[in-house]
Formats: sequence, C-alpha cells, structure tokens
Amino acid sequence: MDEECDENSAPELSADEEALLRDMPALADVGLTRRRFLKQTIAGSLGLFALDLLAHEQAFATLSPATGAVFADKTAENLVKLALKVNGVTKKLEVDSRVVLLDALRERLGLTGSKKGCDQGQCGACTVIVNGRRVLSCLTLAATCEGKEVTTIEGLAKDDQLHPMQAAFIKYDGFQCGYCTPGQICSAVALLEEARRGEVSHVTADVSAPAMQLTDEQIRERMSGNICRCGAYPGIVAAIQEVHSGKKSAQTWRFVDEQQLARVRKEEGIEAV
Repeated sequence: MDEECDENSAPELSADEEALLRDMPALADVGLTRRRFLKQTIAGSLGLFALDLLAHEQAFATLSPATGAVFADKTAENLVKLALKVNGVTKKLEVDSRVVLLDALRERLGLTGSKKGCDQGQCGACTVIVNGRRVLSCLTLAATCEGKEVTTIEGLAKDDQLHPMQAAFIKYDGFQCGYCTPGQICSAVALLEEARRGEVSHVTADVSAPAMQLTDEQIRERMSGNICRCGAYPGIVAAIQEVHSGKKSAQTWRFVDEQQLARVRKEEGIEAV
C-alpha cells in the first residue's frame, strides 16, 4: 500500500519536468500584485489629472479678460456723501451705501485700531463710540453716521497723555494678545457714561438711582458683549472698577524698578546696556 502523501511536501518531478522547469524564464517578475496595480493606477490617474489641469490653466492664461469679469475691480454703487467728526476732526467721505462704519474707518480713514473679529456683531472687537454711546461698527452703516461724532481707540488719548481707562488696562494687565483691547476699552469708557446717566442693566438692584455705583458683577454684565479669547476678564473688571470708583484691586505683580533691575544684573553677572 502506497504511503499517503504529505500535503505540505513538494511533489516529485520527473527528469523531463525538471529540465523543462530549468529552461523556463523566471516567473518572479511576471504579473502585478493587487496593491502594486492599484498604486500604479492611482499615480497614473493623478498624473493625467495634473497635466490636464495645467493645460487648462495655461489655456485660460492666454485669454483676454472679459469686461465685467469677476476679478475686475468692484465698482461702487449708490454713492453717499457724508461728513462726520472722527476723533474731533471732520471727515468727508463718498462711500457705497452698503459700506459699514468699521470698513470706512479702517480702509478709508486708516484708523485700524478698531478690529474686525467675527464681523457679525457678536465679539465686540469693533466697538466704537458714536455720540457718546457704544456701537458695533461692523453692523453700523457709515451712511447713518452723517453729522455724528465718532470716537475710536485712537481718539481717547490726548497727545502723550493716556486716557485713564487705557492707563488702567496697562496697570492691571487687562489684555494678552491685545486684539480685542480697542473694543474693550471703548466699551468700558462708554459704559461709565451710561452709569453716570443712570442707565440700568439686567443686574441693577436699584433702578431708581439717578447715578449708580457699579459692582464687579454689574461691570461684568455690562461688558458681556465684549469677548476676550485670552480670558483677561479679571484684569479688565479691575481696571474699569478703579476708573469708576477709585477702588484699587490687589495686584500679584508689579513693575521692576531700577534698583531691583541693577541687583538682578549684578547677581546674574549681566552688564548694563
């Protein structure tokens, strides 16, 4: 009885079969694996797509621009002439009726202190003061400011003298990146004027008071429309409170004076510049 064949053992070849196998070309490189085939197919397709896209771009580049093409300069429509007093100086402009105050200040008057954050009236970075009241300049049409007084962050300081609110923000480190700071300061300045006029807020306890002493809670509520992504709110509230009431908040840091600086340099062996 023949022995059973081992399934894993190689089959025995005759002498003729062995000779035929030796004479056949190597089969190692014949055919493609599925993975290699897919890689080559994808690479070829991408190459053809890139060549086709490049050809289209070169063809478009040779074309002459049509009149009124989308990349042509935009033409203003419904031009409106207006005169407004910006930081104490009368400015005359002719703008598209759709232009908002923020764009007029930044692009036409070069007052780039007011920032464009969300451009939807939610972050408060664009806050300026119009006729003594804070407004969101990204939502305010420039045409509606005809004859009005506009105060931006650039108009608060007097020559080299900072506005008290600006100085307080520096003292209490009421900013980090500084992007929202112009809107924060303008809002804070107008906020104190609102309090002096006796305007109430959602957390005002006594609505009959003609002028009120603001608590930290009231300041936070009134400033809630100004968002600080860096989270410098404690310093902002402390700065506003000091300007409002003279109440100084405890600081955990202070500026280094010249004597301290000299001592540190001596200890570290640093020569004075």
